[in-house]
Amino acid sequence: MKKVSYTTVRVTYRDTDAMGVAYHTNYIHWFEIGRTEFLRETGYPYSELEKIPIWMPVAQVYCDYKSPARYDDVLEIATYISKLGYVSLTMSYEIMRKSTGELLVAGYTRHGITNEKMKPVHANKIAPEFYAALKSIAGEE
Repeated sequence: MKKVSYTTVRVTYRDTDAMGVAYHTNYIHWFEIGRTEFLRETGYPYSELEKIPIWMPVAQVYCDYKSPARYDDVLEIATYISKLGYVSLTMSYEIMRKSTGELLVAGYTRHGITNEKMKPVHANKIAPEFYAALKSIAGEE
């Protein structure tokens, strides 16, 4: 069954422009918060992955802006694996205004799976338990 992680953040004053609207690049930062918490919940926080060593550098980011977040909004970030390969994975995100459930942003980040020298590695070979966990979490059992 596909795992979806939910993380809550509040839009702070520093996150906004002069109009009180969340600055567009903050959504990418919130994607990272969602991804970090997703990995932590699965038992593989970045600090543990780096010991293997597995790195997951961002190769691509896509963000579809639907409606602006504003100062002091509480946002909910839904994060899940939308595509899993041996040397890459794609994480998808939906950011909603928690009070109304309104979808503000949908997007994804595509990551390589590499060693510390940024060379691609087959996750199922270098860390079979991690890969099996990802496969299960992605709903690909």
